[in-house]
Amino acid sequence: MNRRPSLTLAIALLTVTLALGDTGEARGQLPAGASPATPGLQVATFGGGCFWCMEPPFDKLAGVVSTTSGYIGGSVANPTYEQVSDGGTGHAEVVQVAYDPAKISYAKLLEVFWRNIDPLTPNRQFCDAGSQYRSAIFYHGDDQRRAAEASKSALDQSRRFRQPIVTQIASASTFYPAEEYHQNYYRKNPIRYKFYRSRCGRDKRLEEVWGKKS
Repeated sequence: MNRRPSLTLAIALLTVTLALGDTGEARGQLPAGASPATPGLQVATFGGGCFWCMEPPFDKLAGVVSTTSGYIGGSVANPTYEQVSDGGTGHAEVVQVAYDPAKISYAKLLEVFWRNIDPLTPNRQFCDAGSQYRSAIFYHGDDQRRAAEASKSALDQSRRFRQPIVTQIASASTFYPAEEYHQNYYRKNPIRYKFYRSRCGRDKRLEEVWGKKS
């Protein structure tokens, strides 16, 4: 979808941003010389609609080293944003999280993931429709698969929802990082990000699904 704010609303949001400031920690990039394959680090991959909105909740967690927006689960090599957004490649927009398992567990990442998606709507997240915006957990190895399945089963058995949970659990295939301008978008373009998130109704729907944040 078009993620460009109007000038009037952008100015209004700029005023709010300047008043509130940015209290998040800058964990968007890996330390120099590090990569998700660095010994001691593990990766987790989650699809929750627009990847701009999935970076912030993980970036603020102690133990998360980096988040990278990208594409996974499709059939086209090196897809572009335009190709993925058209819905013809089979990819999902995802965030790949590099984390230190000595400081944060995969179970905690799953908990944060669930609370930041709508697990009840197939091939859609908030205002973004299409399989490229499906909610999904792409596991890396059997341990993550078992943990993901257990967390989904526990949520089902809690009877919190009358509708079925449709979030996909699938093996992680080749991950393609998104274009640089998408990385840490919420930090690079806070006004446009806040406008898009508000216009898309993300926080309103999250409150309907999960209740108000404590």
